[in-house]
Amino acid sequence: MFEFGRDLRKLFAQARESEDLGWVELISVDLLQVEARRESIDAGRVSCPQPFETEHRAAALWRDHARRSGALDSLDRADRAADSLTRTAVGEDQTALAALDAALALILRFDLCGEPDRLQQAMAALTRAGRPRRHRIASDLAVVHARIKARQARLSGLVTDLMDASALMDAALHGAGGDDVELRMDRAVLALDAGVVQCDARLLDQAGRDLGALVEAASPDHRPLTRARALALCGAGLSALAAVAGHAEAHAQGRTMFDAAADQFTPDHSPLDWAAIQVVRAGEEALPLMILSQAEALTQGQGLVIGALARERRIAREVALAEAVRNLPALELLEQRLRARLAHAQPLDWAADQIGMAAIALARRRLGDAQPSGLGLILSEAAVTAQEMGVPVLAQRAESLKPRFVA
Repeated sequence: MFEFGRDLRKLFAQARESEDLGWVELISVDLLQVEARRESIDAGRVSCPQPFETEHRAAALWRDHARRSGALDSLDRADRAADSLTRTAVGEDQTALAALDAALALILRFDLCGEPDRLQQAMAALTRAGRPRRHRIASDLAVVHARIKARQARLSGLVTDLMDASALMDAALHGAGGDDVELRMDRAVLALDAGVVQCDARLLDQAGRDLGALVEAASPDHRPLTRARALALCGAGLSALAAVAGHAEAHAQGRTMFDAAADQFTPDHSPLDWAAIQVVRAGEEALPLMILSQAEALTQGQGLVIGALARERRIAREVALAEAVRNLPALELLEQRLRARLAHAQPLDWAADQIGMAAIALARRRLGDAQPSGLGLILSEAAVTAQEMGVPVLAQRAESLKPRFVA
């Protein structure tokens, strides 16, 4: 019995030194921050036996903390670690690893905050990688290159770009031996997008099979976050399939997948993952306002994409509830709150609030109140802002409301 604690600590210490960081999914986001800070401090010690490798591991941990918490200061620390690696790199392999860390931090910053220029910057970072000697590093470069191209293709929405990116991802996955989870996830997302753009149930079905394999491979006891992300994407795929092919059963299964994803972990374990799942669920069902308010509270104030989406969904739900009981004063109060913060909102939050203003105007019109003028133009500006920031889903929500207004 008394050996158990010591053996557990020994296993944990061994995991810390491993290149596979899957173990971090089992620890809380707060403990992950502690681990990232410990690695950064160790890397700076004169006595550190492998400072480059330790800093490289610290960069990965800071990125994972930023991905789970939305803390932009953690992402800044990942950037600083990548800069340090670039300055201290010796030889082809270390130079390539430093370039990889810089590119991965830029990809994550795009995922968290938008701005497509960051993808161009990530591509430029890869050009500094040179020709590494180790096959595994060269394979990782191909994987990151394919992931960047996939994001750019999804932003363009062009079928040719989607097909080219898909071919790149297939080749990179083959070079990686098929075991790169992030690439497999990105490939499934690309297939989902292509299926929606082309209204192709076959592509959506293929994405579903790929995601199903990821779910099966991700144990809830060892990879709860990977499993939850795959389950959420399965739900999105089933919902898309239901919309394209008219499958009511697929829609119900999609909701079940979203619920299963939300049950994999608690909000404090990975706040951003939890908020993202709630936002996707809110697009498929009427969630309680308390849940959406919690998702917004976990993501607000840092210009996060998921924060703006949570904000828009929470406003939409609040408007629907007020309209259901014909509460015009509540709608007017909500409108006043939105107007008061528009001048200080960051671009994505500004777009979300403008969509909210349009939703309020529509609700007031349905209740017989006067309709404010100029909202069609404002929605156009919100859609352009969201598109320029690289958040097409927010742009599409603004565009979907425009036909209901007379410019």
